Amino acid sequence: MAASTVLYHVSDLHFGYEDRDALAWFLAEVKRERPAAVICTGDLTMRGSAREFALAQEWLESVPVPVTLEPGNHDVPYYHHMVRRLTRPYERYRALEAAIEGELDLADVALVPLNTVARAQFRLNWSKGRIGAADLDAALHGLAVQADKPLRLVTAHHPLVEADTTATASTRGGKAALAALVRAGASAVLTGHVHDAFDLSLEVEGRPIRLIGAGTLSQRLRSTRPSYNRLEWNADTGLRVGRCQLG
Repeated sequence: MAASTVLYHVSDLHFGYEDRDALAWFLAEVKRERPAAVICTGDLTMRGSAREFALAQEWLESVPVPVTLEPGNHDVPYYHHMVRRLTRPYERYRALEAAIEGELDLADVALVPLNTVARAQFRLNWSKGRIGAADLDAALHGLAVQADKPLRLVTAHHPLVEADTTATASTRGGKAALAALVRAGASAVLTGHVHDAFDLSLEVEGRPIRLIGAGTLSQRLRSTRPSYNRLEWNADTGLRVGRCQLG
């Protein structure tokens, strides 16, 4: 049988309102199995403060395997820091990313980032997702240069389409972006934001695509307990996804 690649997918840690018991449980799981990498799809902090990013960095540095990060809507300065939000939205996040992320080359798996966060929007709720043209082009380029990988995972914060969860993403441009990603050969899109896990298999323009959402390891629960997703890829069996839940 072909060798397997195991990845852990987690989201919405929300340092500043984190669940320390859930974080300790997840870290113990990582140390026990040693997956090839941990994928975190955004909302590392609660208000994007320096203190919260410092807490996130301290914890992420304790994870004993490679970690990949995506920004979430909570990872840009909060609304009462409007000048910083509009002029330097990703300054603290990029510093954390530079400190945590290293080289990660998985033989059979491509991890392609797609930013879905907007510093400002023409609607009242700026926490919702938006796909910008430049961000989508970058993701499509990432898929193209890794076209030789049999499993191509796009990592983002907001679900591109709704997944029948309690919370919503309302991602502008999400449907069109999903169709473009499918045409470019994406196997699945990994997201967070809604704090409840899901795993949907869709057909878009006659092609299959998986939409996989992770829950939260924070106190900001919706319908389910703190959880993470365990992804296992094998050339013989394909992609298997299991939800691992605390308690």
